[in-house]
Amino acid sequence: MVWAAPALAAALCLRVSTDLVKATAARGCDPEPGTIPASDPDVLEGAQQDALSALLLSGYGDPSSWDLPTLKDLGPLVNQTTLSLVPEAAREDLRRGIAASHISQGRSQREKSLPLPRALAAAAAGARLERSAARCQSGPITASNISDAVIYLTPEELDLCLRSDVLIENLEAVLDQPVITDTYPVLKKKVDEFFPSGIPEEQLRRLGLLSRLYTVQEISQWPLTSSDTLSVLLDPSGGEWNDSQVQQLLSRYLSLGGSLTGPLLRQIGDKHLCELQEEQIQQIPAGAIRTAGQLNISSCSQTKKEQLYGKAREAFASLASTPGPYYCQIRPYLGGAPAEDLKDLANAGVPINMDLDTFLSLNPQELQKLSVTDVKNLLGENLSELKQAEHEPSVMSWVQKQSQQELDCVLGIGLQGGLPDPSPGNIPEPPRPTSNGYINLEPEPGSGSRLCSCLVPVLAAAVGSVLLLGGLL
Repeated sequence: MVWAAPALAAALCLRVSTDLVKATAARGCDPEPGTIPASDPDVLEGAQQDALSALLLSGYGDPSSWDLPTLKDLGPLVNQTTLSLVPEAAREDLRRGIAASHISQGRSQREKSLPLPRALAAAAAGARLERSAARCQSGPITASNISDAVIYLTPEELDLCLRSDVLIENLEAVLDQPVITDTYPVLKKKVDEFFPSGIPEEQLRRLGLLSRLYTVQEISQWPLTSSDTLSVLLDPSGGEWNDSQVQQLLSRYLSLGGSLTGPLLRQIGDKHLCELQEEQIQQIPAGAIRTAGQLNISSCSQTKKEQLYGKAREAFASLASTPGPYYCQIRPYLGGAPAEDLKDLANAGVPINMDLDTFLSLNPQELQKLSVTDVKNLLGENLSELKQAEHEPSVMSWVQKQSQQELDCVLGIGLQGGLPDPSPGNIPEPPRPTSNGYINLEPEPGSGSRLCSCLVPVLAAAVGSVLLLGGLL
C-alpha cells in the first residue's frame, strides 16, 4: 500500500483538534501509522472530509473490498460517507465488536467512543432505501435485537420501529447500551406512552438515566412513597440530578408521608439537607439522626442548625451521662447548641478537648455567653490553638467582653483586647513555667502589678485552705 507522502502528512496533521489544524497548517508532519486509529475526523470540514475520503480510497482501495481488520485499523477516520460503501457484513462485525467492548467499559469511556457507533448508525440509515416518514422500514424490534437496535438505528428510526411495550420489557438491557444522547428523549417518550396515566412506583426504580430527563413538574406527579424507591432514584450511578430536581424528589416523597431515614440522609448529602424547608427538617425523626453518621450542617441557616441540634440532642440523650461519647456523637450539630448546653459540656468534669473548627462553628451569639473558664474547659488540650483564631470575628467579640486579667490568668495564651484591669499601669504576661517545670515567682521589672493580680486569688485560696486545715486539727 503506497501513500502519497505529502497528502498523508497533510491529512494526518488535521487530526486531534481544530487548534492543532491551525498550528500545523504551515509546517510538515510525518506521523507514524499507529496514530491513525486515534485520529478524530470530526474536526474536518467540507472539502477536508472529501480529501480524507479520497486519501483513504487511494491507500486502502475501494471500500467495497474492506473487511473488519481494515475498519479496525482505520478507526474513527472512517466517516459516514465511506462507511456507507463498506459491505454490510463488515459493518455488522464492527458494530458487534464495539457493542461487546462497551459491556466492560465505564460510562465515561462509552461516551468517548460514541462517534464510531454514531457513524455506523448514520451509514446504515443512509444505505437503506428511502423510507416513508410514517412507517418503519428496518423490520420489527424485538427482545432479541433491541439491544443492538438502540445502537444501530437512528433516533428517528427507533421512534418509528420501537414499540413501547417491547422497551418496557427490556428497559434495563437497553439503558445498559452506549446509546447516543439524542436517543434518550425517544426512550422517555416510549415510557410515557406506555404509562399514559403516570408511571407506577415500581417502574420508577427502573428508569435509570431516563429519570434525569423528567422536569420538576413531572416529578411532582410521581407516586413516590417508598424509601427504597427514593434511594434508587438518588443513586449517583444513574446520572446527576440538578438541585431543583432533588428538592422536588424530597418534597414529593415527604408530602406523600415518607420519612427520611439515616441512610437517606447520608445519600441526600449535606447540601440538599440544608436546602430542605424548615417544616421538612422538623419531620426528620431523631432516630434518623442517630443512624445517619457524621453530617456536615455548616451550610445550614442558624434556624435549621438549631432544629437539627434539637433532633441530635434527643437522638443521643441516652449518652448524656457519659460526656466523652456524648460529645463525639453530638459534635457535628453543636453549631445549633444554646449556651446552657455548652456550659453543661464544659462543666461535665471530663475533658472535652473540643477542636478549634467545632469551636468556631458555634453560634456566635451563644459563644458570647460563655465565661473564660467555660472556654478553657471546652477546648482543654486544644486551648493554645485559640490564639491562632484571635482575629476571627466571633473570637474577637468574645474577647472584648471578658476581663483582660481573667484572660491572662485563666487562659494564659496571650489573647489581648479584653476589658482593662481597674488597677493602673500596663499588665505584662503572667509567669510561665521554666525549663525545669517550676514557676519563677520573681517578677520581671515592671511586672509586679500583673503578677500580684494573678497571684492574689491563688494565694487567697491557699491561705484559706491552711486556715481551714488548722481549724480541723
